[in-house]
Amino acid sequence: MKILKADIKDAEEILAIQKLAYQSEAELYNNYDIPPLTQTIDSVKEQFNTHIFLKAVNEDKIIGSVRACEEAGVCHVGRLAVHPDYQRQGIGSFLLKEIEKYFKPDYFELFSGTKSSKNIHLYQKLGYKIYKTCKYECGDIEIFYMRKNDF
Repeated sequence: MKILKADIKDAEEILAIQKLAYQSEAELYNNYDIPPLTQTIDSVKEQFNTHIFLKAVNEDKIIGSVRACEEAGVCHVGRLAVHPDYQRQGIGSFLLKEIEKYFKPDYFELFSGTKSSKNIHLYQKLGYKIYKTCKYECGDIEIFYMRKNDF
């Protein structure tokens, strides 16, 4: 497996992985209108103008991705997704550690649903700390905002 910088030609494959990976989140919250599942290909392609995308590749097939952008000293990390067949093998950790190398912010920030204990555990293991709780934009889902500034 390799972690590589993705480009716009990878957008469709990245979106397909994202939609597969986030099915378990939708099930957990009984909400299939979450943005990772409703995002369009045009929206993903637009994000290539403002975000760095990384992809995890196994035998020339994308099996995971993450994206991030920096704004006013904050690196916003998002849409960490690993194909369900490859989850729980450390790929998410590799992707997150690698995307952090592309930025020199005051701190990194991401969010996770409060019921997503596996994701929260991963982020905490990598140095992220919960600093605020709020409602997500798509209904009654509560999310934790998490920051990392000791790197």
